[in-house]
Amino acid sequence: MADARRFLAELKRRNVLRAAVLYAGAAWALAQGIAQLAPPFGIPDWVTRWFVIACVFGFPFWLGLAWFYELTPQGLKRESEVAPADAIVRRTHRRLDYWIIAVLTVAVVLLGTNQFVLRRDATGNAVEAERKTIAEALSRVPEKSLAVLPLVNESGDRNEQYFSDGLSEDLINALSQLAGLKVISRHSSFQFRDSKASPAEIGARLGVAHLLEGSVRRQGQTLRISAVLVRAADGAITWSQQYDRPVNDLFRVQDEITRAVADALRTKLLTAPGAMAQGDRPPGGNLDAYVAYLRGANDDKKGTESGIRDAIAAYEEAIRIDPQYAAAHARLSLAWTRLASQYLGGPDAQQAYVEARAAANTALALDSGLSLAHVARATLILNADMDWTGAEAEARRALQLAPNDAYAKFALGNKVATLGRVRDAVALTSQALQTDPLQAAWYAAQGMYLTALGRLDEAERAVNTAISLRPDAGAYYRQFTMIALLRGDADAALAAARREAGGIWRNIAIASALQIGPDRAAADAALRKLIAEQSAESPYQIAQVYALRGDPDRLFAWLDKAWVQRDPGIGFLLYDPLILRHRDDPRFAAFCRKVGLPSITDAAAMP
Repeated sequence: MADARRFLAELKRRNVLRAAVLYAGAAWALAQGIAQLAPPFGIPDWVTRWFVIACVFGFPFWLGLAWFYELTPQGLKRESEVAPADAIVRRTHRRLDYWIIAVLTVAVVLLGTNQFVLRRDATGNAVEAERKTIAEALSRVPEKSLAVLPLVNESGDRNEQYFSDGLSEDLINALSQLAGLKVISRHSSFQFRDSKASPAEIGARLGVAHLLEGSVRRQGQTLRISAVLVRAADGAITWSQQYDRPVNDLFRVQDEITRAVADALRTKLLTAPGAMAQGDRPPGGNLDAYVAYLRGANDDKKGTESGIRDAIAAYEEAIRIDPQYAAAHARLSLAWTRLASQYLGGPDAQQAYVEARAAANTALALDSGLSLAHVARATLILNADMDWTGAEAEARRALQLAPNDAYAKFALGNKVATLGRVRDAVALTSQALQTDPLQAAWYAAQGMYLTALGRLDEAERAVNTAISLRPDAGAYYRQFTMIALLRGDADAALAAARREAGGIWRNIAIASALQIGPDRAAADAALRKLIAEQSAESPYQIAQVYALRGDPDRLFAWLDKAWVQRDPGIGFLLYDPLILRHRDDPRFAAFCRKVGLPSITDAAAMP
């Protein structure tokens, strides 16, 4: 302890501690000064970074200098050469104290300038820049454009959320049938549930000039609905109304809101050739059937097997209450098809397709003008029958009946891409994204279409957008792998593949990326692993790997296996840039004929 006290006293006598404080203060002040001068003079950030690193490395040498040297009237001398009579300890102490105070004062002034002047100015500039960006975005949106934000559930029961969401969705469906009115789809508008963003921010993000918001309260047989139409640019209310009605007046209130919005936006019902009024209300007006339908739609959106099964039960309840409920039959068909294609196999899947077919046929028999019924049939025959042209015809009819429906546009785009008309798919998907601009899966699909056309930079931007919207989704980084493969960049392909979430898509991406790399042993091992673990689920993707390897014999053998197993990947055949490398092989045209797809020449000639 005594030695430590003597050492500390010696540090003070030699001014080592004061020298340390002076060095640290000077380095801090200089670093702040460089950082503040960097932007106006175009000094790169690395200059400040390396200055700080140099100061850290220089600190021990400065302390050594302070220990071994002393400041005297004759200048800097080694401490051992200074006689005690020549030392000016107090004067040196005082001089160093003055320097420390000066340096720290400068540092504090610079810090205050940065915190209260520069940062305030930077924040103000950033806010102003963001305001201008939002204003510019809003200046480009059509005046007749609208997003219905999810109505707030004020019933006091969280289990009633499906009811308020169902009313919001019904308003979206009704308003989308107004001529010349752009209405954002549910998927995108519901992203702003409980959002703290301003009307201008939401309007700019969704590309609309107006927002419809409000609340729903259902207590017993009493219903209160509040609705407000807001101008996005300035948050001004252009129309508002509160409805206190019996629950049985629900549909009448919905119609009144639709008419009021139509009047406020000076628009009217759609009159496009072939279009028909769409709706998901029970024809008999039974509210219990409608509530069961809304509950089923809410369960359906969960996407899980249990959610789909709960939805099926709810749709069946709605049909039991009102057997003429065409929309419920259509939703039931879609649910059975999704259950079969995503979660079932063998006889169970075939039985689910039987149920789906019966429900779709009933929906069409009850209301052949219901767009949703044609979407259900298109989905069924694509998955169960792989009837590519029939699926396209049904999707086209669905869009004709509901020209503003974003999902119908996307569905038709998917069907025409399957038939090789990829440019048409790009156009239809772009139209769908205008009214559902936050739909990640649609950007991913657009990325695939653009990749097929060789527009790789655009494809990369589309996939980046998909990832920004759904960073947890699968197979998106696998698309980056495909883009890198087409560019011949083995390193980028493998890096993208390794960012794919674990599971079958990561294995497929890595096996594909390794095929164009220098490590042939790793490429062979990855392919063997893929075949050993995923031949039942991924025969089409294994065919793609053989296409990369330039092995057409095994490529077509695995395509035959994909057809036997009814692998949905076959639907990508006519816009798959890997498989299409072998389009001139006679076996390609023969395979297309076998699975009912047109040849490449025929696909290019189709309208």
